[in-house]
Amino acid sequence: MDSSHGIDPRSLEDPRNVYMTDEEFYASDRPAHPVLPEDRPRGGGPTDPLKHPWTVGTMLFVAFVFLVIFGGIALFP
Repeated sequence: MDSSHGIDPRSLEDPRNVYMTDEEFYASDRPAHPVLPEDRPRGGGPTDPLKHPWTVGTMLFVAFVFLVIFGGIALFP
């Protein structure tokens, strides 16, 4: 088998046995300009101020839930 794809030489003329080259195969699903922008550009840049994910309302709600649970345990042992 002299073919690079291991095909039987008797079937080389069959149109079903036409394969793309490696370059054609791997280039078929890539964009024209495959360079991606940097996700963290060097030199910094404008940054958003850090914000804590828990707001005051959320913390009060969690404190209320704990108060209800511990109050229920204390009042109804």
